[in-house]
Amino acid sequence: RSEQVQAVSLVRDQVLGLRQELSEREKDLAEVSKRETALVEQRELAERSRQEAQRRAELQHSELLDMQRQADMERNLQDQSTLAAQAELSRVQGRIPIDEVWGGRKAEYKNPESKIWLDRMGAKGWTMPTVPEEYGGGGLNAEQVTILNQEMFAIGAKQPLLSFGIWMLAPVLLEYGTEEQKKEHLPKIIKGEIRWCQGYSEPGSGSDLASLSTKAEDNGDHFLVNGQKVWTSYADKADWIFALVRTGPKEPKHDGISFLLIDMETAGVSTKPITLISGKSPFCETFFDDVKVPKENLIGQLNAGWAIAKALLQHERAFISSFGLGSGMGSGRDLVSIAKKHVGEEDGKISNGFYRSQIASHKIKEHAFGLTFKRAKDEGGKASATASMFKLYGTEHNKKRHELMIAATGINGVAWDGDEFDKEDKNLTRAWLRTKGNSIEGGTSEVQLNVISKRVLGLPS
Repeated sequence: RSEQVQAVSLVRDQVLGLRQELSEREKDLAEVSKRETALVEQRELAERSRQEAQRRAELQHSELLDMQRQADMERNLQDQSTLAAQAELSRVQGRIPIDEVWGGRKAEYKNPESKIWLDRMGAKGWTMPTVPEEYGGGGLNAEQVTILNQEMFAIGAKQPLLSFGIWMLAPVLLEYGTEEQKKEHLPKIIKGEIRWCQGYSEPGSGSDLASLSTKAEDNGDHFLVNGQKVWTSYADKADWIFALVRTGPKEPKHDGISFLLIDMETAGVSTKPITLISGKSPFCETFFDDVKVPKENLIGQLNAGWAIAKALLQHERAFISSFGLGSGMGSGRDLVSIAKKHVGEEDGKISNGFYRSQIASHKIKEHAFGLTFKRAKDEGGKASATASMFKLYGTEHNKKRHELMIAATGINGVAWDGDEFDKEDKNLTRAWLRTKGNSIEGGTSEVQLNVISKRVLGLPS
C-alpha cells in the first residue's frame, strides 16, 4: 500500500509538473502572440505613416507646382503690363501710328497684318504664354517665356493684343473661377475674341468702392441688375464687362458684394462717353436698367466678391505702375531728346546745367524703379500690397517726367490748336494732361499711401 501511495504521489507530481510546464508554454505562446500582434500593429502604423508622408509629399509637390505656375503667370502678366503701358504712352504721345489691337466682336484693323499676327499668336496661346494649354494658353514655364520675349524683342515684334481681360480678369478667373468658367472665358480672352471692360467705380463710390449701390436681385435662374458705373474705360467698344454689384443689401458693405460677368449686348445695358480735359477720353458712363444676368456668370461665392475685387485691383495697379517705366521706349522722343531740342545742346549734353541736373536725378530714380520692378517680377509670387508701392511711385514718377517735358518746351508746352504748334507738341500737351488721371485710376495715391502704411509697414489705423 505504501508503494501504491508513493506511485500515486509520483504521478501527481509529474502531472503537476506537466501542467506547470504547459502553463509556462502557454504564457510563452501568449507573449509571442502579443509580440507578433504588436509587430503587426507597428508595421501597419509604419505603413500608414509612410502613406501619410507620401500623401503630404505629393500634396506639397502639387502646391509647389501651383505656386510655380502662379509665379510664372505673375511674371508674364507683369511683362504684358510693361509692354502695354509702353504702348499706351507711345500712343498718347504720338510716337507710333495708332494701330492698337484690342480684339473683340467690334474690332477694326487698320492694318490687316495686325489681325493675322493676333490670330497666329492667339492660336499658340502666346498672348498669355504661362496659362495652361487646356485653357487656351501657351503652357510655357518662366524660362521659356523669357526666351519668347527675347526673341520677340529681337525681331521687333509688336504686342499682339492689348486686353483688360489679360491684365486683370484672367488672373482672378484662374484663381476663383469654376472649371466651366475658365474653359468658357479664358480661350476667348487669349485669342482676343472678346473685349472686356471693368465696372467698379460709381458716381458715389470711388475711393470708398465698397459703398457701391448697383444692385443685383436674385430672380430665380438669373440676377436682375440695376445701377450705374462711371469711368468705365472703353465701355462703348467692349463686348463684356466684369462688374461689382450689391447682392446682400442687409449685409455689411464689404460682405454684400458679388463679382458678375455681364454681356454688354444684353438688353438694358447702355453707355455714354465722358470727355476729359485732354480733349478725348476712353472713359464712359455705363447704365444697367433691368439687365438679366444668368446665375452661371457669378464668379466665386455670392456676397464674397470683395476678396476678388481686391485681388483684381492688385493686378490693375501693377499694370498702371509700369507707366513709370518711360525709358527704353524704342523712340528718340523722350525727356532727354525733348530737352536737347528746346533747351539746347552742347557737346552732346543739355546746355542748361540746372535743368540737366534735374533730368539726371529723374533718370537715376527711373532706373532704380525699373530695377526694383524687375526684381519683384523675377521673385514672382501672388499680387500683393507691394503693388500699391509700385502704383504710387510709378504714377507720380510718370507725372513728374511729363512736367519736366512741358517745362523744357517753354511756350510750346501749352500747345493745343493752331498752325503755330506742330502735332508733336500738341500730343505732348494732351499726354501731360492725361497723366493727371494716372494717380486717380486704380485707387488714388492717397489710398495707396494708406494701404502701404497698414499692409506693408504694419502701422496702426
